[in-house]
Amino acid sequence: MPTLTWLTKSLPDPRPALSADEGPADLVLEAVTYPQGHGYPDVLPENHLYWGDNFKVMAALLPQYEGRIDLIYADPPFFTNKRYPARIGRGEDSRRPQEWQLAEGYADRWSDIDAYLNVLYPRLALMHRLLAPNGTFYLHLDWHADAYARLLLDEIFGREHLLNEIVWLYHGPSPIRHAFNRKHDIILVYTKSGDYTFNTDAVREPYNPSTVKTFNSSPKAGFGKIPDLERGKVPEDWWYFPVVARLHNERTGYPTQKPEALLERILLASSNPGDLVADFFCGSGTFPLVAARLGRHFLACDVTWRAVHTSRVRLLEGQQPFTLQRDSFIQIPLSHATFNSQQANRTIVLENPPALDYWEVDPAWDGITFKSTMQARRPLRSGSIPLKLELPSVPRNVCIRAITVDGEQIQKGLHV
Repeated sequence: MPTLTWLTKSLPDPRPALSADEGPADLVLEAVTYPQGHGYPDVLPENHLYWGDNFKVMAALLPQYEGRIDLIYADPPFFTNKRYPARIGRGEDSRRPQEWQLAEGYADRWSDIDAYLNVLYPRLALMHRLLAPNGTFYLHLDWHADAYARLLLDEIFGREHLLNEIVWLYHGPSPIRHAFNRKHDIILVYTKSGDYTFNTDAVREPYNPSTVKTFNSSPKAGFGKIPDLERGKVPEDWWYFPVVARLHNERTGYPTQKPEALLERILLASSNPGDLVADFFCGSGTFPLVAARLGRHFLACDVTWRAVHTSRVRLLEGQQPFTLQRDSFIQIPLSHATFNSQQANRTIVLENPPALDYWEVDPAWDGITFKSTMQARRPLRSGSIPLKLELPSVPRNVCIRAITVDGEQIQKGLHV
């Protein structure tokens, strides 16, 4: 079988190494989050958000999760050779980008295609190891590198295990004037074996009204084969979902955010409630958010703090407890800003804080593991972040953590 070869092609050893910058991540439990108190304090989360290089994180997860993940979705950098800033402002005029408040999002820049493949190839190999024998893998790319990736996946999974090449169609403005506008992505779907999950009825959609009309008007339509028009059809391998546009209700400001409907179809088709699913390039956190909403357990990871923080804030909507873990090699950026706080019975109030994106309270801080019981976040569109939180019970030893709009953390104890 043909394979893709380049001068520096190799598979790094994921086993423990002597230096801190090699081998598996040393994962540290940063916090356990109970969205609006759901499950606090007794539920042990089965959902985990990781901050670190995903090769090192996946290597650390191999002893516990090898061959156990039912569905993996990967949305890596596309080899666009661009930088993607994150929008952190609120209520800005979307028609005046020169006035936007921006922060570092992520960089998709590479010296050449070899450098890109040196990052992609070993991570695809680790995802294959983590995938269950009956699991399904979705790789989301576009025209920049999808042809290279298909050859790599043929090598890793076996070309006979290609299930689908899905085309995601969308529309929007484009600067291209001398070629057809590029308005689709490619999602390559592979399985490990012929025994895999595909929930046909979960993803059915209505037939086009013209199709229904045709079958109702002629008994010869479809060469005599009449489908169940009420049940609907299984979607084709081309999907139309609008992108998350600048005025879209889902928009977080994180670049290249994918629509929830796209990830929902993937999760419904290739996993079941209670399954373990994963996204190791989680970006804005759409995949784990939808997974939690659908009753799946998730593992999610990203290398940038902006992505991990954005994901954490969005996961509050899922109302499933989750842990936040980080590679001990990296640290959350700390702020020198301060604020005052007051406690009255079960109420915690912040006074004169800096501009905040998020804050949370542990009402029984043990000095080791932060258990976030109640949280407040800045609205996605406009308005101010709430500065008062009502705890589910009278606190014993309060600890407050807050994240500024610049992504820096403030921690403050409030002894009661």
